[in-house]
Amino acid sequence: MQITFLGTGTSHGVPVIACDCEVCQSDNPKNKRMRTSIHIKSKEYNLLIDTPPEMRLELINNKIKNVDAVLMTHAHADHIMGFDDIRALNWYQGKEMPVYGDLKTLNHIKRIFPYIFSDNNPGGGIPQVIIKEVEREFTFKDLQIKAVPIYHGDNQILAYRINNFAYLTDCSYIPDSSLKLLEGIEYAAVDALRFEDHPTHMSVDQAVELIDKLSLKHGYLTHLSHRLDHEQLDDYLPDHVSPAYDGLVINV
Repeated sequence: MQITFLGTGTSHGVPVIACDCEVCQSDNPKNKRMRTSIHIKSKEYNLLIDTPPEMRLELINNKIKNVDAVLMTHAHADHIMGFDDIRALNWYQGKEMPVYGDLKTLNHIKRIFPYIFSDNNPGGGIPQVIIKEVEREFTFKDLQIKAVPIYHGDNQILAYRINNFAYLTDCSYIPDSSLKLLEGIEYAAVDALRFEDHPTHMSVDQAVELIDKLSLKHGYLTHLSHRLDHEQLDDYLPDHVSPAYDGLVINV
């Protein structure tokens, strides 16, 4: 699989509006972070996880034209507000887009974008989507998927295991039953908001601890805030852990 980190920033993005901190004012392009999303390309399938506000720019910047399905982790604004841009993929690919998520997330999307699902929508293009409640295990051609319940504070959301890779964004706690679903993975993208503890996200050290607990070959930190400078974080991390950045491509 080829995995492209489309966005690696927290809900504010980096730089943050009106912030004069060193990271927000940095010239290092790896400190410029759009909202978090990822694209997975296998020999037979193209998968997008979440539709953040910058989805259009993220796909353009990474020259991604093909998406066969979208997986949603949860319905917070930084993960769904690019949903309308699915219509450009409809136009290019000439087909409807299957969108998968848990029932709570799908219902939120329907409330936030009612025009997409209304029978009375005169004028204007709308995304052509097929909404599907996710199953615990399913297959997209050569991609074996497991939906993994995790906790974002008190909110249960979904992580996804895709073959030997897992996407664990917006995570503060993983129950033992879900850790069992992750056994045997070799790579993961893991939420790491900042060094300090946070009630709804893992800290850097908590993310590294999880990566070690899962015995990964390599872990990639994502959903990074403006409190984390890329180069300083990279220097701090052990060799088997790296900070992800927008546009990073890995092959697993």
